[in-house]
Amino acid sequence: MQSNPGITLLNALSPLDGRYASRCDGLRPLLSEGGFMAHRVEVEIAWLLGLSEAGLSELTPFSEASKARLNALVSNFSETDAQRIKDIERVTNHDVKAVEYWLKEKVADSPELARAGEFIHFACTSEDINNTSHALMLTRARDQVILPALRQLLTALTQIAHDQANQPMLARTHGQPATPTTLGKEFANVVARLKDAIANIEHVVPLAKMNGATGNYNAHLSAYPEINWPEFSAGVLACLGLKQNPHTIQIEPHDWMAALFDSLSRANTILLDLNRDVWGYISLGYFKQRLKEGEVGSSTMPHKVNPIDFENSEGNLGLANAMLRHLSEKLPISRWQRDLTDSTVLRNLGVALGYCMVAYDACSRGLGKLEVNAAAMNEDLDNCWEVLAEPIQTVMRRYGLPQPYEQLKALTRGKGITQEALAGFIAGLDLPNDVKQRLSKLTPRSYIGLADQLAKDI
Repeated sequence: MQSNPGITLLNALSPLDGRYASRCDGLRPLLSEGGFMAHRVEVEIAWLLGLSEAGLSELTPFSEASKARLNALVSNFSETDAQRIKDIERVTNHDVKAVEYWLKEKVADSPELARAGEFIHFACTSEDINNTSHALMLTRARDQVILPALRQLLTALTQIAHDQANQPMLARTHGQPATPTTLGKEFANVVARLKDAIANIEHVVPLAKMNGATGNYNAHLSAYPEINWPEFSAGVLACLGLKQNPHTIQIEPHDWMAALFDSLSRANTILLDLNRDVWGYISLGYFKQRLKEGEVGSSTMPHKVNPIDFENSEGNLGLANAMLRHLSEKLPISRWQRDLTDSTVLRNLGVALGYCMVAYDACSRGLGKLEVNAAAMNEDLDNCWEVLAEPIQTVMRRYGLPQPYEQLKALTRGKGITQEALAGFIAGLDLPNDVKQRLSKLTPRSYIGLADQLAKDI
């Protein structure tokens, strides 16, 4: 195959830009190279506008027309603008300096803004712009893309929990028949976990810094010692919706990012657990999958309907968590006042979150195809009367009958047992008649405790 200089769905090296490209569309404006440039422009202009209101004798407040023009550079930022910055970077070999030069280029024909040209990027180190941009990028990706996708999954899971609250199901601990539950209750368990995980993601507070080359406002004070620079910097960041980290080296330490990535990994682990469980339930026949016209399950076995969505989700969650955990472990570590290893790693934010989105989409599609096979679940329970050994021996304990556990163990362990055999055992117990009647009415399907109510309560 000949090399094609243009990236297409067929020649993209990463499946995020190829096979799965459409599932990452929401992230592209925020976490792509062009998105990074757009956010840098936004930060540079926020800093310049802040300086124009700081009372500096050399920089008087901008006219409303100039403010509007600067803000338009943010709101109208295009791929053409990004390409021009890239062209400048080929000369400067410095990405942030290229943004500064592009801004000066864009205001060169305005006498008022051109006079203020040297206050663009004033007293800033590149990392002041980059860390603030990353904070905006990640916060927006979280709030606008990741959390909505997780909440959509939560809604779908909650619906299943409620709809199937009363559907009895044989539980399996260690893969073996165990105390019955309901299908809805098992989904409610996932809902409860995912709700907590989503809350943890929401509660991570993004931090940023604009305090100079080693975090001490050295250059700022050399030019304007009378300005309260920490207060000023905090104000600019607040206008961007960010909280200031007052103690940093050249880079913001990224601990908040690590907390965010750890929280995302936890949510992903919960969904990975769900994928594996649903895969198993499909294998048991508890779920059927809605057929899609023209879809093929196997190249040689025409009958197959494979749980591919849950498998796809599981695999991509693994990739996402591998990336997220590396980001979490690497980013808070920097040699002395800074090294550059964080910079190249941070360029992969879109990759980590992209795999999240592929996984969430696959899981959502899989859940949408499920059809409950109540007959299969009921049949399993109807053939598993030994699960009633637990309530019978528990009642025997209450009334002081000798060796209740041991008697039931001898009757049931490793053996199939019939309804008739269990009824005969109950009849021979020295228990009050009303208690015997209650036990004799128990069936594997009715022995679900509070599972139905717990599912409805979620």
